[in-house]
Amino acid sequence: MNRVKIALRTPWFWAIVGIALLLLINTMKNPAYLAISVNPTTGMLTGNVLDILRVSAPIIMIALGMTFVIATGGIDLSVGSMMAVGGAVAMETLSSLSGSAPIGAMLAAIGLALALTIVLGAINGFLVAVVGLQPFITTLIMMLAARGIARVITSGQNTNATNEPFRLLANGQILGIPTSFVLAIAIVVLIALVMRRTALGLMIESIGINPHASRLAGIRPRPILFGVYILSAALAAVGGLFSVSEVMTVSVGGTGNLMELDAILAVVIGGTSLAGGKFSIVGSTIGALLIATLNKTVLFLGIPAAATPAFKAIVIIVLVLLQSERVRSWVLERGRSPGAPPPPATGPAAPVSKEAVA
Repeated sequence: MNRVKIALRTPWFWAIVGIALLLLINTMKNPAYLAISVNPTTGMLTGNVLDILRVSAPIIMIALGMTFVIATGGIDLSVGSMMAVGGAVAMETLSSLSGSAPIGAMLAAIGLALALTIVLGAINGFLVAVVGLQPFITTLIMMLAARGIARVITSGQNTNATNEPFRLLANGQILGIPTSFVLAIAIVVLIALVMRRTALGLMIESIGINPHASRLAGIRPRPILFGVYILSAALAAVGGLFSVSEVMTVSVGGTGNLMELDAILAVVIGGTSLAGGKFSIVGSTIGALLIATLNKTVLFLGIPAAATPAFKAIVIIVLVLLQSERVRSWVLERGRSPGAPPPPATGPAAPVSKEAVA
């Protein structure tokens, strides 16, 4: 019973419930929705579940970076534009190195994409940590600037390229699972180990809870703020690489468009507070999977584009309400019969009887 109560109070538990309900709705419409088959042309596994895993990889990346920024009490509105910058650099590099060795060209494209976005992330960190600008204003400016940089890199045109190793980042499979999803989970595990096996995660949380107290405790906020904004930009670039490798084309206006909203929603659904403080890497990952499932469900159900935002909003509001302790308590109170006694108080606030004192 205690485990059930703990699960009900865990924010990302309700995200798992949401994923299960969405898959159930899709299965009710098409009983073969969860079926997985072999593509006779490519010899690889195919199915809606695998599609959800593949499209979730970019969302996992930007949600992971957003988690640490929000944990410090900040926000990063530029992750969608960083995806466009990373994709633009990669496509332009692959296009210019079309006659070179495929693997070498792919590594060069990835390296240059990460290098430029790291520089842009460092600018975000400098403006927030050193200059003292509000994260909302800083990253809003960078959102516009980075999108403009992507347009300059591609001369305002959609750029495509041909590179088989790079294409397999999104379209390949490892043991039947999309390569991009496997790489995304590997990155999540690696960063989780760094955050939880070292003091870095605790320092990030302390800055988000009380920057002044953390400074008095000997924690230097500036390097950590630099680090989280650089990490957010780099992970957004990885998400952009996953996104463009699927179609081998970058759209300077479409790649990463409004993805910052999906990242924020995934982080909040996963249980990280927008006020900063404690964060949940597992929760953000599951939240990203929920967003990906929701996006695929919208397409599968044929919901009109005009009604799509409203449908997503309803689902997310329901999940957030389920996470609320106050709402759950209200439901339990309404469900209790009028003559039933209230549940016994527990914890520090439990009343102590005179007999117990005696």
